[in-house]
Amino acid sequence: MRSTAPPRLAAVALVALLGTAACTTATSSGTGPQGGRQTVTIGTTDQVSSIDPAGSWDAGSGTVETEVYATLLSAPNGSTDVKPDLAASISLAAPTKYTVRLKPGLKFTNGHELSSSDVKFSFERQLKIADKNGPSSLLYNLDSVAAPAPDTVDFTLKSANDTLFPQVLTTAAGLIVDEEVFPADKILDDDAVVAGKPWSGPYVIDSYAKNSLVSFSPNPAYQGSLGTPKNTGVLLKYYTTAGNLKLDIQQGNIDVVYRTLTIRDLQDLGTKPEIVLHTGSGNGIRFIVFNLKTQPFGSATPQADPAKALAVRKAAASLIDRAQLADQVYKGTFQPLYSYVPQGITAATESLKPLYGDKRGGPDKAAAAQLLSAAGVSPPVALNLQYNTDHYGSSSEDEYALIKTQLEADGLFKVTLQSTEWAQYTKQRVADQYPAYQLGWYADYLDADNYVGSFFGPGNWVNNGYTDPAVLALIKQEQTEVDPAKRTAALRQIQDTVAAALPIVPLLQGSTAIVTRAGIDGVPKQLDSAYQFRWAELSKR
Repeated sequence: MRSTAPPRLAAVALVALLGTAACTTATSSGTGPQGGRQTVTIGTTDQVSSIDPAGSWDAGSGTVETEVYATLLSAPNGSTDVKPDLAASISLAAPTKYTVRLKPGLKFTNGHELSSSDVKFSFERQLKIADKNGPSSLLYNLDSVAAPAPDTVDFTLKSANDTLFPQVLTTAAGLIVDEEVFPADKILDDDAVVAGKPWSGPYVIDSYAKNSLVSFSPNPAYQGSLGTPKNTGVLLKYYTTAGNLKLDIQQGNIDVVYRTLTIRDLQDLGTKPEIVLHTGSGNGIRFIVFNLKTQPFGSATPQADPAKALAVRKAAASLIDRAQLADQVYKGTFQPLYSYVPQGITAATESLKPLYGDKRGGPDKAAAAQLLSAAGVSPPVALNLQYNTDHYGSSSEDEYALIKTQLEADGLFKVTLQSTEWAQYTKQRVADQYPAYQLGWYADYLDADNYVGSFFGPGNWVNNGYTDPAVLALIKQEQTEVDPAKRTAALRQIQDTVAAALPIVPLLQGSTAIVTRAGIDGVPKQLDSAYQFRWAELSKR
């Protein structure tokens, strides 16, 4: 691994990482002891968009996927080191080639052998489908995959010295699927996935009512690093409102809440002796994306004008009061964010702070007005701004209502707010239907590259029409730079360059939060990622 592994982030006050979405009221949370183990019931308001690993890259889908599919390598929570999962070993065979040896006797739960051919198929499939909402952009440096023997996989890279590639193998882009179940060139419907029983992770899906109720049991064929689960299974229940979710955890109808309660609900639950709040590090970020095609004066609008479009983005950045958002909406559980990499990650720098507003992090209406005037933009600027509550949490409604108030100060903007359910949101945002919209991010691995590469690299997930050859060259440089000082400099230059173009306006930085009943063990002490909450360690006393 890279010798300049980032330090663990300092925990930022309590916050709900979580979103809101789905249905139902909860019932009994356990099935009784079995050798001292019991079933654990988890409640969530988040949604699944797809359980095909090539078709989704969001926490709601990832919550399910990471429990039923395995990766070649895994990263223990709170660590940047990797260890074998399905792999028995990994070695750097040449400057541009990693060789992975698989454990013997691997099988999917449908009885199919899990061999190097499935591994090759899984990675090639990600790259071939390249779904706009999928994780294929993480495979930026993968040139080819070979399976020279049933237990051997060779990964040939485009550039040498990529010490981040083993980290990439631990992510959603590295989930291994059954080539006898999944088509090579399209996303497989969830019901067809479940029917195929292609599970390789610590759990199997026994029953699946999408975004309503999913039942899991331990996978007896699993040979990965998590070992045998300490519970007899998991029930995952979905809720349409945070209020019902809070009520059921309080009444003991469920054992765990994972995504999402309101800040007020979390504060109230924190006073209950039967409830335990688990908070994590602050690598989660929230931001506004401007679609450079459809925003005011965007390239696909009748009034297309790049200078005016940039002035609109700069004026918005100068009007937003991040401290007010953090304090008024999130009660200090989020912190203002002035760049694309959160504070606490190596190479993070507050690039926006000296450029916009009062140049100290605060808003400045006069500065915003001057930016518009200098570009010849007559206020008010009509801006359609989209947000989401079933994935990013019900507090998003208050957050974006306050943003609307801030942007409309002195009549500079006229903002039209609209909220859309996550399943539709993910499709419409990548179809250029939203001129400006809410997104958020939690790290797949704790490195600044996972932010800048995912946002601004080739085929990136944000997909808002922004591309800059200079930024692409810097990303390519930092991804293979072995000198820590040179790599940090490149990462900071990326942030500074993008801050001047402002395709994304960063807002807030916050932390994960999981709520459990007293008597639930196994929640990691340090939650560094939305994807590092794993169920195998959960148990009930």
